Amino acid sequence: MTLLHNTATASIVARQSNFFANNGSRIWDIRQCTVDTCPIDSSYYFYRVSLAANATLLALFGISLISYVLTYGVTRRATAFTFALVSGVILEILGYAGRLMSWKNQWAEPGFLMQIVCLTIAPAFMAGGIYLCLRRIVYAFGPENSRISPEAYTRIFIPCDILSLVLQALGGGMASSASHQHKSTKSGDNIMVAGLSFQVATLLVFMILCTDFALRTYRRHKSLGAAAFDQSPAFTSTRNSLKFKGFLVALALATICIFWRSVYRVVELAQGWTGSLIKQQDLFIGFEGVMVVVACLALNVFNPAFAFGSGMEGMGGLGSKRKARKNGEKSAERSASNSDGEAMKTAA
Repeated sequence: MTLLHNTATASIVARQSNFFANNGSRIWDIRQCTVDTCPIDSSYYFYRVSLAANATLLALFGISLISYVLTYGVTRRATAFTFALVSGVILEILGYAGRLMSWKNQWAEPGFLMQIVCLTIAPAFMAGGIYLCLRRIVYAFGPENSRISPEAYTRIFIPCDILSLVLQALGGGMASSASHQHKSTKSGDNIMVAGLSFQVATLLVFMILCTDFALRTYRRHKSLGAAAFDQSPAFTSTRNSLKFKGFLVALALATICIFWRSVYRVVELAQGWTGSLIKQQDLFIGFEGVMVVVACLALNVFNPAFAFGSGMEGMGGLGSKRKARKNGEKSAERSASNSDGEAMKTAA
């Protein structure tokens, strides 16, 4: 039996024996602990999990999920964006369900592992949805305003997001497995932190390129007027709508929220599962919960499926340029065939 005189570390280390001691005077069996019988800082969380805060966040993410599904059901637009956001929101729901499980028993491992893995990787899906939007925005204003081609944004950021997600999921799985086997979670933590750090770096570059695009667009509009923008009727109508302008604000807000949330989680997880930040529930609720739910709800209200309107049918979707090229080739073939037919009739 291992006696641990510091209950602040007992929540992780004591799993090696399922027992811990407080000042060497009393021994508790972790498996039988409740909030009434054991010190709260001997639990996985080091604090009493808030029922009200976590239930509220769970409810808000539930509302967000329903909104994304209904919006897609009505519009049948923004398929990739909807898939990314729905995946992220489902993971958020599972994560907060895990925290509510822990409210009943903060010394039980399943709820703790469920929330730490799901809540860590969920925003990576949401970031992917955000990256997909910039390509369509560039087409709406005109590709000539961008320093790189619209397709380059998805070719750069989607693979980066996938890599970040894989690292976070792999690290979370390794850390969970190690915890379940009463081993050190350090290797898994390090991989998770690497994935989160890469996500922060990717988001930072994304925000820099967004700012650059906005400045270039503003300068070209100042010198060329409306000629600086794409003049197709669909995009002209889209740019002038309040829904689209609101969407741009919502997208910027969501990006900033997910960025700061990711910065917080990098610092938190870098300290390990017994660090000072992970013991502060108010910071977790504020930076992890509120930041992410604000991002999701903002994009619910100004969903690109509504904000772009008929512009969603034009260039900017995944594979839209390839489809346009194929349609052009087919049209050319039909024109050539018609010309040959006319020539044969004339010759006859």
